[in-house]
Amino acid sequence: MDLNLSDEQQQLVDSFGALYAKDSPPERVRAAEAAEPTGHDPELWLRLLENGAVEMAVDEASGGWGASLLDLALVAEQHGRYLGAAPLIEAQVAARLLGRLRGRLGPHSLAARLLEPTLSGGRLITLALRPPAGAVLDLVPAGAVADDVIFFDGSALRHLALNELDELDELDELDEPEADRARRAVTTIGSLPLADIALPAASVTTTELASGAEAAEAFEEAVNEWLILMAGALVGIGARSLEIGVEYVKERKAFGVPIGSFQAVSHGLADAATALDGGTLLAREAAWSAEVEPARTPELGPLAFGFCAEAAREASYRSLHYHGGYGFMLEYDIQLYFRRARGWPGQFAEPDVAFGIAAARRLSARRAAASDGEA
Repeated sequence: MDLNLSDEQQQLVDSFGALYAKDSPPERVRAAEAAEPTGHDPELWLRLLENGAVEMAVDEASGGWGASLLDLALVAEQHGRYLGAAPLIEAQVAARLLGRLRGRLGPHSLAARLLEPTLSGGRLITLALRPPAGAVLDLVPAGAVADDVIFFDGSALRHLALNELDELDELDELDEPEADRARRAVTTIGSLPLADIALPAASVTTTELASGAEAAEAFEEAVNEWLILMAGALVGIGARSLEIGVEYVKERKAFGVPIGSFQAVSHGLADAATALDGGTLLAREAAWSAEVEPARTPELGPLAFGFCAEAAREASYRSLHYHGGYGFMLEYDIQLYFRRARGWPGQFAEPDVAFGIAAARRLSARRAAASDGEA
């Protein structure tokens, strides 16, 4: 396994790094926080679309550019480093899911018809990470800004056009309190455009994309890809958090010397850097395995997600802590990273839940291998 970047991959990193540096500086991140819905920068999203951020995620046979999952993970690192206020990861995952379904079900399938406007930028389609609970899809990534959502109801993959729900809400908006809307924005520490989405009654229908075991496998694969790409984004958050912390402790002085010269400070940052190095390798290995060792990917996805979430949180905590009281002030950038290191993973689950999923999948794979050996 060689996780060194090729020349093409380095060019990809440099290209998207330059895009984010220009179109996602801290002042734009703050502006997106203050916008309605929160956490979405339409101009950044347009720039990402213009640069093929969604098209690259889909195979060439389905009309995309055929980037590998590792390529997407490298872009996700830049997305996290610059706190991109755009639904990059969920849009890429949903597009890849539609591309795979198109390959299985044909060019005239519903998946194919949905994929075309997704790639052209005409519609933003997201993925609900959990089946509905009590007829509600909770904490849907980009649910507050998406045009459509794909969800798994326990037996089938289904599509819901969110604009139809919005139209019903508009008809009743004079009498309907915000809490009763079908699409309800959720406020989070990570300033994300999340929404709880109440599934519709008979007046608005959902459409089946796939059913049975095929649907369950497609959903699990898509969620696993989301975990891997989010792991990459968390690596970016942690890496930039560490840089901010190191820059500060080199400038801030106590007793006439930089506070970074004290072991209590330098060792804490060194521990955070070591964890981030491990997280970077694990996140990239998980993405790399999708094409080279796909049998390992279901286990590596939640493992990388959990580890990188912990590493990013530790790095942002250390950096904020060493800022002292300044770290909590809105004028300082480190608080932007500290909050997102906690909020972004929360769209799915806490790290210990992810580790449990990884352990269960490893045990299941071992049992399956043992059964095959006995047979």
